[in-house]
Amino acid sequence: MKEKEHWEAIYARKPAHEFSWYRPHLERSLEFIEGAGLPKNASVLDVGGGASTLVDDLLDRGYSDVSVVDISTTAIEESRKRLGERAGAVTWLVGDITHLELPQHHYDFWHDRAVFHFLTDLESRRRYVSAVRRALKPG
Repeated sequence: MKEKEHWEAIYARKPAHEFSWYRPHLERSLEFIEGAGLPKNASVLDVGGGASTLVDDLLDRGYSDVSVVDISTTAIEESRKRLGERAGAVTWLVGDITHLELPQHHYDFWHDRAVFHFLTDLESRRRYVSAVRRALKPG
């Protein structure tokens, strides 16, 4: 799988906090999530959130049903190590979001900071949108 190998190589080179796209806290994302007025037990999915600290901040704010999906096992493992025992409170999914089988109508909030941006072909974008429609709860 070309994409997976690409992202594994990137995360193997250096720690996530050294990448240009890294932010210690995703304030804008947190504003969107909290602005949705969801209860703290709402199911939140962070797509492409492997090494991001968004999961830390969501747990700190009391969210109890957080899932993180990323194509890179290395990125996911970095977050799991950083969270320590709290990592057990998160559902971790490794895979390409355009091919991953997510539970139907399960998630209340779909967060994606950049994955869709990297999908350059029409078919991948179609599969992504289909995944969103299938996985999000109606309404």
